[in-house]
Amino acid sequence: AVVANHASWLDIFALNARKRIYFVSKSEVAGWPGIGWLARATGTIFIQRNRSEVQNQITMFRDRLAVGHKLLFFPEGTSTDGQQVLPFKPALFAAFFDPALKDSLQMQAVSVVYQAPKGQDPRFYGWWGDMTFGPHLLSTLAARRQGAVHVVYHPPVRVTDYANRKDLALAMEDQVRTGLTQHRAP
Repeated sequence: AVVANHASWLDIFALNARKRIYFVSKSEVAGWPGIGWLARATGTIFIQRNRSEVQNQITMFRDRLAVGHKLLFFPEGTSTDGQQVLPFKPALFAAFFDPALKDSLQMQAVSVVYQAPKGQDPRFYGWWGDMTFGPHLLSTLAARRQGAVHVVYHPPVRVTDYANRKDLALAMEDQVRTGLTQHRAP
């Protein structure tokens, strides 16, 4: 399984460019204009974020991992301006501590670091808050100069090496934050 910071809808392209990834997303995203289509087209797994669904999620994750799918989720629970990492939500790590997964599963943190086009706001690629997809897409495509994205893959860790979901979430958050800080343009 893979976890990453979430700055933009562009993350889908950046993270899928190097290796095939299946995103795990809240079910509401499936119905969003533009983004919902993109998420469905890339094979995103949509989950309902409530306790009554945890066992179904564990089964789904176990089945997907068993056939070699790399699952990626954004434990911040929302997107940001790309200049910070929000606290990771430990509840999202609970499924990986299921006895059927814990002993064999590795988790890899990934930092997605955007560099804005020269002369633009450093948050240029970030898509957060009440921003709408259409205008952000158009401004990204219309930029005279393009920036860059750096995808930093941190060493995988074994889930079983962590006492609980909170410890694992904190360790992954720290790796992602360190990667963002070290690779962000000055």
